[in-house]
Amino acid sequence: MLSIAYIGNGKSTNRYHAPFAQKVENIQIKKIYSRSEPVWEKLEGTEYVSDINEIWTDDAIELVVISTPPSSHYQLAKEALLKGKNVLVEKPFCDTTEEALELFALAEKSNLMLQCYQNRRFDSDFLTVQKVIESGVLGEILEVEMHFDYFRPEVPLNTQHFSKLDDFYYSHACHTLDQVLSYFGNPLNTNYDVRQLLGEGRLNDYFDLDLYYQEGLKVSVKSSYFRIKERPSFIVYGTKGCFVKQTKDRQEEHLKLFYMPTNADFGIDLPEHYGVLTYIDDQGLYHEEKVVSEVGDYSRFYEAVYQTLKHGAPQLVTKEQTLKQIEMLNEGIKQMNDNLK
Repeated sequence: MLSIAYIGNGKSTNRYHAPFAQKVENIQIKKIYSRSEPVWEKLEGTEYVSDINEIWTDDAIELVVISTPPSSHYQLAKEALLKGKNVLVEKPFCDTTEEALELFALAEKSNLMLQCYQNRRFDSDFLTVQKVIESGVLGEILEVEMHFDYFRPEVPLNTQHFSKLDDFYYSHACHTLDQVLSYFGNPLNTNYDVRQLLGEGRLNDYFDLDLYYQEGLKVSVKSSYFRIKERPSFIVYGTKGCFVKQTKDRQEEHLKLFYMPTNADFGIDLPEHYGVLTYIDDQGLYHEEKVVSEVGDYSRFYEAVYQTLKHGAPQLVTKEQTLKQIEMLNEGIKQMNDNLK
């Protein structure tokens, strides 16, 4: 049994973590720390504490999950490591590569696991794209477009100041950039277009990155708060055809409706959500067909953490991947600021 504790008792813990940790048979959520009275429904069998020392001094707790606002990640992760706990940190991991390097050095010195929670590696749309690419029907992959769009103009319109860790690029590109780095690896070079559409000093509400790889492959990561009609979640172009996945993974959609992973059809795409594969086969015949979506399941991340801590399996998210992502997040913000000069 792996006993874990959460630091933070908000939306992150209750929507994106605990429901999936509970799906793993050998994980127990022993304690949750919150400075205030819980507003979410309490988990059965879990102790709620308002003194963080009750987590640090509990020898049964092997893993501490940091699911607090990003500005607190570095300090809380450092404290947890110094208390001898393995640590899982919600994304974005921390502010700078210097902070991340310090934390990883501390974890390695203490022989502890430190990892960033990149649950969107188990998004249905991302898994389906991998299946299509690896089938080989598209031939050599030339270009991949990834879109993570919203139509929430009220958010940037009502935000009057810029805060790097809490703004759109840092807090949302951490999803899509990890998908790219985990599957395609580090790019040879990257073009950054990060903007504040409503003006300097306002919310950063748009980004468009082009990542260039060997053999001419380009992967584009795009997102905006002002897309009243969302672009496809993924478009993959190859020498023999293309694959278009219009809709995103549905796990977040269901979680927002409090339709939880205990339901058999949780997060499952319906036929109208399936992507369309169009290609020319080796005999020159044209094909257009729907591809049944893979099943997304964020509990697979917790299963991987369990395997690492209990059976010595390699970490799913590596130190190098986390450092590269932080470097890219900071470079995008730097170039945004440079363009304003």
